[in-house]
Amino acid sequence: MSKLLNKPFKAFTIYALIILACSIPVYYWVVDFIWMNELDEHNQIIKEGIENSFKKSQIEETELNSILKNWNKLQPGSTLTPSNLSATKADSTYTVEHISAYPGDETIDRFRGLSSYISINGKLYHLQVETNVEETAETMLAITVVTLLFFVLLVIGFIVLNKQIAKKIWQPFRNTLEKLKSFDLTARQTVLFDKTDIEEFEELNQSLQKLIDKNISVYTQQKTFIENASHELQTPLAVLKSKMNLLLQNKDITSEQSEILSAVELPVARITRINKNLLLLAKIENSQFAEVENIELTEVVNETNELLNDYITAKQITVVKSLSQKLSVVCNKTLLEILINNLLINAIVHNTREGVIQVEFSGRTLTVSNTGKTALNNEKLFERFAVSSSQTASSGLGLAIIKEICNRYGWQIQYAFQNNLHSFTVTF
Repeated sequence: MSKLLNKPFKAFTIYALIILACSIPVYYWVVDFIWMNELDEHNQIIKEGIENSFKKSQIEETELNSILKNWNKLQPGSTLTPSNLSATKADSTYTVEHISAYPGDETIDRFRGLSSYISINGKLYHLQVETNVEETAETMLAITVVTLLFFVLLVIGFIVLNKQIAKKIWQPFRNTLEKLKSFDLTARQTVLFDKTDIEEFEELNQSLQKLIDKNISVYTQQKTFIENASHELQTPLAVLKSKMNLLLQNKDITSEQSEILSAVELPVARITRINKNLLLLAKIENSQFAEVENIELTEVVNETNELLNDYITAKQITVVKSLSQKLSVVCNKTLLEILINNLLINAIVHNTREGVIQVEFSGRTLTVSNTGKTALNNEKLFERFAVSSSQTASSGLGLAIIKEICNRYGWQIQYAFQNNLHSFTVTF
């Protein structure tokens, strides 16, 4: 995963490289074009100089032939020969490759030539002037190397400046990010963001501030409502349950009335459990279980197993424990007992008749597994009131309580389904 500033920088670098690659042939063409024009002007000046020299000096015909012969020998870059044309033609330029006319130079070079006609003593002569074209390839190589050097320096400069500027510009954003990472809604403490002179970041901080304050307010209202509702329901539920027990013990009620009361007793019991669990969640979130101690996990598992033995026997479940390894944790004993109790109750309630429950220690992990037919919905498994099976009278808060206890101590809880076994693993 790349950083935000690196994404446009990478695109700019690739774009610059493409432009650089395209510029090299353009450079070559431009330099060659300019150089050829300069050579054409140079050849034209030579032609005008030769023409003026012959016009100024009055040379006799007999002398002229001897001078031209010597001229062609002494001036390898130009030739002057009599022409058979009756009238002059327009000047023309050309490019040719051949061995240099200078003695001792056997290399094939490129020459820029001028073909022209001049009049000497009333006669027409053909003049050819050729000038060696300096190697433009060498010039282009030098230009390319220099351009690449400056490009590398430019990229290095961009990288250094990018890092230096990014540290300063993005520091407010990093500060905001760190504060968001450390934010805990259950603590109900607002976040104070640092002031910044960057408009976009300041706007972001203000928006986040409003959002966090609103969430804290809503969370506090919901939490207060649940706590108050649970406390207020506790007494009426206790009275209702007591009155129902008295009615069931009354000998004067009919069998039909007894069945109705028994049917009502089940939802009342479920409401009572929900109310009790909601109060427990509120206490955990309010950090009312502050006392901690070093607890041997084997003892808690064995004690909880003993307490639930009647439920296990009723469903003819076999419990297999692998607790040979010592495992101790530092936490509140009540919360640890609730965690183990909820894990085992979950394994009993969602087990099959004559099924199996496996309890195993491995390193710093506790795994509770039970037989089952289909996997549970892992996404909503630990949410409140996410009842995983419609065939049970579960309150839907057992796993939510387990998750809340794990969150309090930084433990990890994971669910897996493999080989017809539901497995809940707690990493301490």
